[in-house]
Amino acid sequence: MQVTAQLNYLRIAPRKLRLVAGPLRGLMVENAEAQLTAIFKRGANPLGKLLKSAVQNAEHNFQLPKSNLFIKDIVVNEGVKLKRYMPRAQGVAHPIQKKTTHIEIILAEKVAGLKLKNVERPAPDIALASGNAGTAADEAAGTQSRRSNIGTGTLGTGTVKPSALGRVKNASRRFFRRKSI
Repeated sequence: MQVTAQLNYLRIAPRKLRLVAGPLRGLMVENAEAQLTAIFKRGANPLGKLLKSAVQNAEHNFQLPKSNLFIKDIVVNEGVKLKRYMPRAQGVAHPIQKKTTHIEIILAEKVAGLKLKNVERPAPDIALASGNAGTAADEAAGTQSRRSNIGTGTLGTGTVKPSALGRVKNASRRFFRRKSI
């Protein structure tokens, strides 16, 4: 079975990313992760995150063990180019291309058919999943749901935290102004 994960519109040139992705083809996942931590290039971090995402997809969606996965292929394609201009001598506008990259990682099983043991997952909270959090019955009982606290600016005790510059109107504007009047 193959598992894929992809990352689109990464703001690194594909030519630079292919230098990091090339040596990873065919490696076991653990070896590839160790190698990515040792590479000191800018593309190593997003590629490591994408590899971790692909492994999590395999474990969660298909119950495949991490120790049985290897990188079958990494496809690094060119994305859209953002076109910008830089002013040059005598009023000439010089074009600049800011390149993006699309990456796709394909993981496969070394030994076909191995699965993770069935793990009991806790049942989701029905009140939060259905959107019925914070009903009148909950409020009458004195309980307050997590959802009803969002955006109110209150802490758990129901008090509003005063800011350090809260007493002076527009204090942050006055404090960070570049020129004094």
